Amino acid sequence: MKTPNTNSDPSLLILVAGIKGAIGTTLSLAVAAMRNRDASILNSLTTAAKFANLGDPFQVQIAGWDTHADSIAEAIQRHGVVPESYWCPHAPFLSHVEIGAAPPDNISLADQVEVIKQDMRLYMAHYPTAQPVLVNLLPAAWDVTQLHRMESLEELLKMKTPGIPDLAYALSALLLGIPIVNFTPNSIELPLICHEALQRGVPLAGRDGKTGQTFFKVVLASAFKSRALYVDGWYSLNILGNADGKNLMDPDRACGKLHNKTSLLDDILDYRVGEHYDESSHKVRIDYYPPRGDAKEAWDVIDFKGLFGLPMSLRLNLQGRDSILAAPMVLDLARWAAALKNANISGPIADLGFFFKKPVGPEPPLTFQDQLAALERLEKQITKRLPGVSEK
Repeated sequence: MKTPNTNSDPSLLILVAGIKGAIGTTLSLAVAAMRNRDASILNSLTTAAKFANLGDPFQVQIAGWDTHADSIAEAIQRHGVVPESYWCPHAPFLSHVEIGAAPPDNISLADQVEVIKQDMRLYMAHYPTAQPVLVNLLPAAWDVTQLHRMESLEELLKMKTPGIPDLAYALSALLLGIPIVNFTPNSIELPLICHEALQRGVPLAGRDGKTGQTFFKVVLASAFKSRALYVDGWYSLNILGNADGKNLMDPDRACGKLHNKTSLLDDILDYRVGEHYDESSHKVRIDYYPPRGDAKEAWDVIDFKGLFGLPMSLRLNLQGRDSILAAPMVLDLARWAAALKNANISGPIADLGFFFKKPVGPEPPLTFQDQLAALERLEKQITKRLPGVSEK
């Protein structure tokens, strides 16, 4: 058994469902680098200068679950996100990351929850000074609209095949009072879970991390709106060759992410793009293209109109690294979630919409300007509620 961490400073314990995925392994490597006080990791965070009450920002631990049997180092090699020269010096730390086996999907939801809760308690016992946060990084799953009708946790836990494994992790965290970050497009924020999170003092942040193309879409759409330029059409193409891209070739798994990517544009602009046509002229395509690996590429073609209705267009080509963009966002969200828990702010946190394609919570901020303002407002709210911390 691992010797408990006796560091007296508060620290963060990130519990990751899907820790051996591309984002999970990149996140693990970032945590390892932070433990070695690599300032470049901290400088990649938008929360680097926030939440002094969380203690030393370098003191982060990570643990989690996965279905793969390989080690973290082997998983990093498999994904090919980070060169060996970057991760090899951190191999000793990575080899000691505690990873539990994902509970089998042929047992009841209640039994899955018991397995995960036992692991969570074990991880927290090993790091008793750390503040735990659950981060969901599991692959895109099928939509489970029937779960929205559930009226009690008891009814939900009786299910034998809930349809998405994410639910067992979310329920486990909820029952143990652990904040939840849902970085996936999977709809685990059922009305029942949102209600219980509010009642049990659990912050709930989600849904669907806004890492690359959609981030710039929000920025540009907000700019078009602020200039009163009419968006007549928007075509978006994504190609990626990682496991996420392959998984999204299943139409049933992709539908949630595609909906999240398309609906936000109409929400920002406050009109339906393509309203003058017989169908929406906002098109989003995702294609699995193995040569790209995790180096996702995105093309956007934007048709817009100005004075006298004269047409203009804009082309945007993003060559990004999916997990490199995502990992610091996950670290930021874990810090936000821990700070919210300390400030006794619970339930779905709509003001974290800056980080998500489909923010969960009442009246989430939509434009880029509103999302930045919401983060500032939320930080002030946290500061006012924290004991012994004065607002600057």
